[in-house]
Amino acid sequence: MTGLRYVYAVCHPFGTPLQAQLTGVAGDPPRLLHHHGLVAVVSHVPERDFAEEPLRGHLEDLDWLTATARAHQGVIDALTVVTTPLPLRLGTVFRDDSGVRVMIEEREDAFRRTLDRLRGRVEWGVKVYAGAEPADSTDSEAPPEKAASGRDYLRQRRMRVRSNEDMWQRAEDFATRLHETLSGFAEDSRLHAPQNPTLSGVSGRNVLNAAYLVTRSESEEFVELVDRTKDDVPGMRVELTGPWAAYSFAGEEENR
Repeated sequence: MTGLRYVYAVCHPFGTPLQAQLTGVAGDPPRLLHHHGLVAVVSHVPERDFAEEPLRGHLEDLDWLTATARAHQGVIDALTVVTTPLPLRLGTVFRDDSGVRVMIEEREDAFRRTLDRLRGRVEWGVKVYAGAEPADSTDSEAPPEKAASGRDYLRQRRMRVRSNEDMWQRAEDFATRLHETLSGFAEDSRLHAPQNPTLSGVSGRNVLNAAYLVTRSESEEFVELVDRTKDDVPGMRVELTGPWAAYSFAGEEENR
């Protein structure tokens, strides 16, 4: 089949086959390209969509981008089941197999260092959400009592503000303790910026958005640790995702 080469990830050689019905970006099944003792996972994509100019335009098309990202992630997820992949950036494309081989040679040392460091490890994501965003808290569940005077109104308002401050302080304290506990168990951790609820569509304020690098053999214990600690404070919601390829720990050099 002709076309450009779309590269999903670089891995150490592995013996377990990928699932038979797996398809990648543009519907083409991924294949393995071996070079210098490393493996690039690639598939063919049409030049009309993935050459530099059309690709730049497609990246502005949310529907196209969503479908492509889903197919890309599907291949990474399948690889994570059988090996430790080093994911490349969405839309990494080369003219042909020779271009992929040159890329491997140019970045070989960095690939090997990172793959050796991540071998046998996966990433788990943990998010903590606290209540709902406090707009002004005049919309709390119980309607505020009618103020008898301006002074009474200010007193009620101060009480509502103090209640909100106490709630967010408890949330921050809980998130800090949880992160310290999970970081003590994991080999490495990363704190990401809190998610914007307007963009994520998830209710509540995101007070912890973290990733943890954990060996596969200890992943079950890590999940149990999250389960044991997530109900320590009422009103907190803990979301655990994974296991993922170790995106957060690949390093900038490997994801250019």
